[in-house]
Amino acid sequence: MKSAVPEQRISTLVDRPPSGDYVLYWMTGYRRLRSNFALQRAADWSRYLGLPLVVFAALRSDYPWASDRIHAFAIDGISDVVAGCAGRVACVAYIEPERGASKGLLKRLTEGAAVMVGDDAPVFFLPAARQAAAEQTQCRFEVVDHNGLVPMAITDRDFRRAVDLRRFNQQVLPDHLDDLPDSDPLAGLHAAMPPGVAAVMADYPSAPVQRDIVADLPIDHSVGVTPLVGGEQAAQARLAEFVISGLLRYDERNQPDAQAESGLSPFLHFGQISVHDVFRAVTQAEDWSPTELSPSARGGRSGWWGLSEQAEGFLDQVVTWRDIGYRAAYRDSAYDQYDALPDWARRTLEEHAADRREYVYSLDEFARAETHDEVWNAAQRQLVETGTIHNYLRMLWGKKILEWTQHPRVAHDVMFELNNRYALDGRDPNSVSGIHWVLGRFDRAWGPEREIFGKVRYMTSQSTLRKLRLKSYLSIYGANLPLQLD
Repeated sequence: MKSAVPEQRISTLVDRPPSGDYVLYWMTGYRRLRSNFALQRAADWSRYLGLPLVVFAALRSDYPWASDRIHAFAIDGISDVVAGCAGRVACVAYIEPERGASKGLLKRLTEGAAVMVGDDAPVFFLPAARQAAAEQTQCRFEVVDHNGLVPMAITDRDFRRAVDLRRFNQQVLPDHLDDLPDSDPLAGLHAAMPPGVAAVMADYPSAPVQRDIVADLPIDHSVGVTPLVGGEQAAQARLAEFVISGLLRYDERNQPDAQAESGLSPFLHFGQISVHDVFRAVTQAEDWSPTELSPSARGGRSGWWGLSEQAEGFLDQVVTWRDIGYRAAYRDSAYDQYDALPDWARRTLEEHAADRREYVYSLDEFARAETHDEVWNAAQRQLVETGTIHNYLRMLWGKKILEWTQHPRVAHDVMFELNNRYALDGRDPNSVSGIHWVLGRFDRAWGPEREIFGKVRYMTSQSTLRKLRLKSYLSIYGANLPLQLD
C-alpha cells in the first residue's frame, strides 16, 4: 500500500493480510487529529481497503499515579478528539468507570478489524501495552513513530551527550524536513459507526467524556485538577501565544518573571500537539527556509539553523533535549532506572553516599514543602498547585533532593515519585532526562569534587537567588507554610 508516511516510521508487530470490516486506529500516545503520522497511516489504509476508519481512544483507571489531575488533562484531549471526529469518522471514546472494566475490550475490537494502527510512543506504560496487544490480536498490527522530526529507527546509537545528538541531527535532519505530516489526515473520509464496533461497545459502557467525572472514578483524588485545560485546541492556542509573545523573550527563559517559557511540555507529553506543528510555527514566524541551514555539522547549540538566537535556543530544547530522552526510552525499557546513569556518575555518587548530610527529609516532608529552604519550598509548592515547575528551578529542586536524602538511589526515587505524581509532564522520557541530568546523565564530570555530589554538577539556592529575579515568584509560591495534602 502506498503511503506518504515515511517507511522508517512504520513497524509491523503482527504481519497478516488485511481481512476485516474496518480499520482501527488505537490512539494512545498521539491524542490529536492534526499532524499525526499514525492517524495518517490508518487513514491511508482506510482509503486503500475501502473500509471505514474507527478512532479508538481509551483511558484506564489503574495506571500508576492515576489521579484527578492527570485524568482530567487526558480527558480534555479525548474530548477534543471526539469533537473533531464528529460527522467525519467513527470515534470510540472509552473512559474506564471501574478498575478492570476495560479488560478484553481492545481484543474484541480487533476481532473485526482488517488492520490496527497504533502509536509507537516510548512513553510510560505504552510500550508494554503495545506488546501485550501484539500477543493477542489476530489482525495486522502496525505502529507508527511520530516522536520527533527524525525517525527513532534511523539509528540505534546511544547518545550520551547532547552535543553528540546535536551533531547527528545536523547531519541527518536536512533529509527529513520535507517529510511533513498532513495537517488534516481525515480529509475526504466519512463513515458511520460499523455495526460490529457498536455491538462491542454495548458491552463496555463508558464513563462520560468530561473532566468533572474524575471525582467519581477509582483514582487518586488527593492530587487535584489544575486550572490548565488540556486538548488539541488548547495546545494550538498555547503555541500561537508563545510564538507571538514568548519566543522573542526566550533568551530570558531562566527568569521566572519573564514568562518566556513555552508551556508546551504537558501538551507534548499527552500527544496533544506534534513536534512538527511546533517546528513549523517557529520557523514560519521567522520566515525561514531550509536553505538557511549551515553546511557545518559540529554540534553547536547556535548558528546551525540560521534563525534568531531565541528561536535556535528553543529548537535546541525541542529537537535535542527532548529527543535525547525519547531516543533513550525507544532503545532501552530500563532507561528510567538508577542503573541507567553513566558509570562515572554512579561511581562518584556511591563514593560520597556516606557523606554527612546537614539536612535529611522524608518523602512526605518533601511533598509538603517542609524543608528549611524557601526557594526549594516555592518550587515544590508550584509543582503541587499547578502541575509544573519553572525549568531552571526544577534543576535546583532536583539537586537539593540529592543533597537532602540518605543515598543517591533514595534521591532518584523521591524525584520520580514527586514528579510523576504531581507534574502534568511527568512519566515522560523528557522528564526522565531532567531527573537523570540532576544525577550526572547527559552531563560531564565537574570539579572541584564536593561532598555528597562528588563530581556531579552542584547548584545552590544562594546562587539561584543571586542569578534570578525571584521576588514575584516567591510572593506567589514562597509562603513558608506546609502544604495541606489530602
